[in-house]
Amino acid sequence: MNAPAKISPATLSKLAKLGIHHRTDLLLHLPLRYEDETHLAPIATVQPGMNAQVQGVIAHSEVVFRPRRTLVCRLQDNGGELYLRFLNFYPSQQKQLAEGRQIRAVGEVRMGYYGLEMVHPKCRAVDDDTPLQPSLTPIYPTTAGLSQIVLRKLIANALDTLPLGDTLPDALLQRMKLAGFADSVRLLHNPPPDISAASLEQRSHAAWRRIKFDELLAQQLSMRAHHRERGKRTAPGLTPQHRLTVQLIKGLPFALTGAQQKVCGEISRDLAQPHPMQRLLLGDVGSGKTIVAALAALQAIENGYQAAFMAPTEILAEQHYLKLRDWLAPLGISPVWLSGSLKKKEKQAAAERIASGEMLLAIGTHALFQEQVEFHKLGLAIVDEQHKFGVQQRLALRNKGKYGAGRAASTGSGQASARQESVGLKPDLQEPHQLMMSATPIPRTLAMSYYADLDVSVIDELPPGRTPVITKLVSDERRDEVIDRVRAACMEGKQAYWVCPLIDESEALQLQTVLETFQLLTQTFPELRVGLAHGKLDSAEKARVMTAFKAGELQLLVATTVIEVGVDVPNASLMVIDHAERMGLAQLHQLRGRVGRGVAQSLCILLYQQPLSELARARLKIIFENNDGFVIAQQDLQLRGPGELLGARQSGVAMLRFADIGADEDLLNEARQAADELLRDFPEAARGHLQRWMANKHDYLHV
Repeated sequence: MNAPAKISPATLSKLAKLGIHHRTDLLLHLPLRYEDETHLAPIATVQPGMNAQVQGVIAHSEVVFRPRRTLVCRLQDNGGELYLRFLNFYPSQQKQLAEGRQIRAVGEVRMGYYGLEMVHPKCRAVDDDTPLQPSLTPIYPTTAGLSQIVLRKLIANALDTLPLGDTLPDALLQRMKLAGFADSVRLLHNPPPDISAASLEQRSHAAWRRIKFDELLAQQLSMRAHHRERGKRTAPGLTPQHRLTVQLIKGLPFALTGAQQKVCGEISRDLAQPHPMQRLLLGDVGSGKTIVAALAALQAIENGYQAAFMAPTEILAEQHYLKLRDWLAPLGISPVWLSGSLKKKEKQAAAERIASGEMLLAIGTHALFQEQVEFHKLGLAIVDEQHKFGVQQRLALRNKGKYGAGRAASTGSGQASARQESVGLKPDLQEPHQLMMSATPIPRTLAMSYYADLDVSVIDELPPGRTPVITKLVSDERRDEVIDRVRAACMEGKQAYWVCPLIDESEALQLQTVLETFQLLTQTFPELRVGLAHGKLDSAEKARVMTAFKAGELQLLVATTVIEVGVDVPNASLMVIDHAERMGLAQLHQLRGRVGRGVAQSLCILLYQQPLSELARARLKIIFENNDGFVIAQQDLQLRGPGELLGARQSGVAMLRFADIGADEDLLNEARQAADELLRDFPEAARGHLQRWMANKHDYLHV
């Protein structure tokens, strides 16, 4: 940090904790709130709940023990009195607050044991000539050991000595009627006494509007820069051959929806380009993303390249493997399966077949990006439920396809070599295309903001014949009625899920809960065949249970949230989610999507336990009233903010500090347009703006 020598290493270390690494960072370390020390309120006028500054004489000061040692002082002015109370104090404070001293106190007024009081107010000794503060007093975000006084001095020095020139062209400022950067920053650090306090607190003042716009613009510029940089990198041009893809579509027992056809076209055009695709495919639960991914993989395969399909859980990856194996068998393509639970020899055999190029499609879990796995010619990496993988994991899979121009096209063997020779491999592949999928819909504003570096496709149509799932909220007090409902459904020939929650993020406790529930329901339903699925089962046992449930050999499946994604049993038309109040909206929506996959009307019972927190009550109300995943995601964004919804993608991505993508959507739209304009017409201004806002923000937007 280029700072004056008087700043100690200890202070520099504390500043770094606040994200302040250079003196320029101090300019954008803006106040959380303000204290008004520009006015004096007569004591007779203050009311409980007010923040006020009062001045008077200490009429009485004593240490009392009610029930703990407390310093209590009675402060009087000409018209009234209030008490100052200190639970923690030093002898020096007792001296400062001795009887007869004239004191100015700032704090929140409340009703206390003695009457109106301030607890731990900010106090200082004054006389009749002590001036009031010329501006509102800023209160900054800080860390232990770094006082407000020190921060104010450092920021004041930065405001006096650093250049505050505008990074934006005059034409843009005038068109958008934006306040100047220097004026905005100075005002927010030192607001004049006559400014509207509400406009500062609500961040609606013109100065706040300028800062929020600048922040959103920097985010958009950063994203666009990554998007443009990707266009300079090379990837194989996988032009549509219309052989394998057409064969697959003809052999399907269903027709693609209009939405599926649209996104297939978008993906196909991207794959044909000589630079890497990074496309995010969004589709609600059951919208048919897997067939879209299969067609994308075939476009890579019919060009002689390999495709990798990675999913976060073994159950989901295995579901994809079984489905694609059945779809692709008539085409003469057999995918290879790779997961962490395979035995060492099986893993080694699978890795060898991938490295040789014999296998053109690999499906599995995170095992696909382990160091010992090498692809012969990886042209497309597909990542399902992408938000559940960290940025480094996604990057590791994509890097599997990078190689230099020296690798010959003829190093493959068997079926792959013949196919590669027939299409003529390009020897200059730099990296594979990447298709990321999510069944957790992303609200429009979140996609515009944090996913602006990606191309986004949306499947906004469900296949015909899908009936909406009925959702019921049932208190735990009516558990016996729910149990009777499950018995009746199973005896009618239907199947049901009973889902147990994750408790306090503890796998051990979750396992204990699901085992106890399984034991209880097995005893309760001696006439039913009950199965058990959880993350600790070995792969073979898990597969056996899921196969038995699909085949109808099991009537009730007791499971953890391991079945959240990837389980498709059309005859399962009833789901009970135990302790639903402990789950998030996205998870509840995903789980509910496991039923309603057949022709029968399906029901999801959310079993909750009282008392409900306000947040839990709000979540259950939203999931009860809505079946549309995009509507649910938008309301989830309003409940939790963007940080949690971003999932693992947020690791390394700078979060917005000042702008709110929900409340400031108009500014976000303007920032998107301005980013294009700056990059096109004012590249120097774009670089200067990024330097001011992003100089120290390390991100992984390119993965």
